[in-house]
Amino acid sequence: MADEERVHVAVSGRVQGVSFRDATRQEAERLGLSGWVRNTEDGNVEAVFEGDPDAVNQMVEWCKSGPSSADVEDVSTEKETPSGDLSSFEVR
Repeated sequence: MADEERVHVAVSGRVQGVSFRDATRQEAERLGLSGWVRNTEDGNVEAVFEGDPDAVNQMVEWCKSGPSSADVEDVSTEKETPSGDLSSFEVR
């Protein structure tokens, strides 16, 4: 657990209806991360990524552009304590 990192991410812009969640899941799985991603009522996307710190950082960087159909305006991040209770990556 000491070598794991967890970050909570909020992505704003044109990020709903552009396959952002599915693309996020694919990228997170490619990087070996666990966590989840979901749409929010205000039209944004939020996610939690947990795993290797380098992979988490790569995932946050990926969120700054997202899939080609998205138009990301802002990404905010908040580090959290890794819980270890996430075994896979899911779209919520």
